[in-house]
Amino acid sequence: MEHSHFVGIDVSKAHLDVHVLPTGDSFRVSHDDDGLVTLIERLRPVAPVVLVLEATGGYDVTAAATLASAGLPVAVVNPRQIRDFARATGQLAKTDTLDARVIALFAEAVRPAPRPMPDEQARALGELIARRRQLVDMLGAEQNRRRLLHDRRLQRHVDAHIAWLEEALRRLDHDLTTLIRSTPVWRETEDLLRSVPGIGPVTACTLIADLPELGHLDRRRIAALAGLAPFARDSGAFRGRRMIAGGRAHIRRVLYMATLTAIKHNPAIRVFYLRLVAAGRPGKLALTAAMRKLLTVLNAMLRDRRPWQPA
Repeated sequence: MEHSHFVGIDVSKAHLDVHVLPTGDSFRVSHDDDGLVTLIERLRPVAPVVLVLEATGGYDVTAAATLASAGLPVAVVNPRQIRDFARATGQLAKTDTLDARVIALFAEAVRPAPRPMPDEQARALGELIARRRQLVDMLGAEQNRRRLLHDRRLQRHVDAHIAWLEEALRRLDHDLTTLIRSTPVWRETEDLLRSVPGIGPVTACTLIADLPELGHLDRRRIAALAGLAPFARDSGAFRGRRMIAGGRAHIRRVLYMATLTAIKHNPAIRVFYLRLVAAGRPGKLALTAAMRKLLTVLNAMLRDRRPWQPA
């Protein structure tokens, strides 16, 4: 009888620890070109249902892209999901080898859907978006520090740094626009997104780079990816308030700002929001629902490849 195989890979800077279920095979390869070639040679005959890596903030990118380009079904998952799974199953000890086993158990139990890895242009866009977030965070921190300073010399020093960050942000926004407009598919997608009142260039670029599933999933799954799906908090006779959780926090942040603008300038979102407020919904809950509504609209537009059409 043949078994379905599931592979977990714990990624570090120097090596990759691998665990295969249900055989229990474990091995380690170096995290370099030779190690990746060896890994592909060993995993191809296994024909795993899915091969899971944690998103490690950069170390996973090359390994995931190489494995996916070799035709292996790769899923990169949020480390918090793995940690929660480990706690739930009593896997408290932590070594690289044990981590690989936990990831394999997660792959077997959850079976996350493999995702196509981004090509070079998509990775470049993602890095530009990530760098933009860093610059915005640094700019905000410096502006906050500036307000607390009284020493003129220090004020001038911080003012110079703020001016440098603002110029760096302008240059990066220009690079983002150039990259998006140079790719026909992205250019069409940006035009579709920006046809919606409330969606500006930053939101459009972020959605293109960090939510490539937009237009390819149903409204519930896309809301869950963005962390805007309400989850039940019920126990016995108790019925708790539904809460959003998880998802891609940076997507949620740009949608929050876009929705604030849409409530002022987008008639459909404005009417939807005001109707909830008039019905007695708390402002924060109504705003979250409006964010989910806006995302649903964007998802349907990209699915049908149709621009915004006012009612």
